[in-house]
Amino acid sequence: MLKFLMKRLIQTIPVLIGVTVLTFSMILLIPGDPAQIIAGEAASPAQLELVRERLGLNNPIPVQYWDYVTGLLRGDMGNSVRSGRAVSTEVFGRLAPTIELAFYSTLLAVFLGLIAGVISAVKRYSLTDSVIMFGALFGLSMPNFWLGLMLIQWLVIGQGWFQASGWGSPQQMFLPVVTLGTAGSAIIARMTRSSMLEVIDMDYIQTARAKGVSERVVIYRHALKNAMVPVVTVVGLQFGSLLGGAVLTETVFAINGLGRLIINAIRARDFPIVQGGVLVFAFMFVFVNILVDVLYRLLNKRIDLN
Repeated sequence: MLKFLMKRLIQTIPVLIGVTVLTFSMILLIPGDPAQIIAGEAASPAQLELVRERLGLNNPIPVQYWDYVTGLLRGDMGNSVRSGRAVSTEVFGRLAPTIELAFYSTLLAVFLGLIAGVISAVKRYSLTDSVIMFGALFGLSMPNFWLGLMLIQWLVIGQGWFQASGWGSPQQMFLPVVTLGTAGSAIIARMTRSSMLEVIDMDYIQTARAKGVSERVVIYRHALKNAMVPVVTVVGLQFGSLLGGAVLTETVFAINGLGRLIINAIRARDFPIVQGGVLVFAFMFVFVNILVDVLYRLLNKRIDLN
């Protein structure tokens, strides 16, 4: 396992380099003069020159990239144009609510998705199966921001059961988690059903039934365990999608997380903050995929990780 982890970490190096190239290119790809965009239309030539000097825009592009990467290796992501504070301080100060939101939403999506998918597979082609799959399709089709606004209208304004903004208490966390986890649960339910249907009629499942093993043990201990490998892949990909969805969800529910910080930075043209936030999101997604590979081996010993 240790050998595999080292191998996977080495394999991520080119990916991480590619991520740094993309985030570094964000300022270069902005139409027009980046210094003018950051400083504003009313900035004087002297102010523009100060911005260029501070961001290193007067240097050749290879030198700019080298300074950017060496700064990242030292933990220096630059400084916010708006506040003047270190980007790392701004980004990591807002990271905890975003990770918690994505984590709890993933747990909800896995819990609901597995239950719905297993029930749908066991009762395949029945009315129950049709209702669950219709509900999964409906949940998959709803935009996160629309569902969030509807939940606020129904359960906050209409009933007063929850709080529509902030993060920390259960009343504040429930609606954002449901909003973000709904689409994920729909995808996991569909994948679980599909994977279970491939496994449930295999010979070893029929043998277990013939030996008198209870149906509950057959489904949950034998069939579900072997059907989980493709589901884990979806869960890993969904975590990355949830990190992206957190940007809108945090905005709808006024959560002071990394997603909302990025949105505010885009509005304020604070591109160092945008760069840092996107970089952190990308790094998190890469390492979640490593975790998914490890879970493969824990679920199925026959998978070779060497």
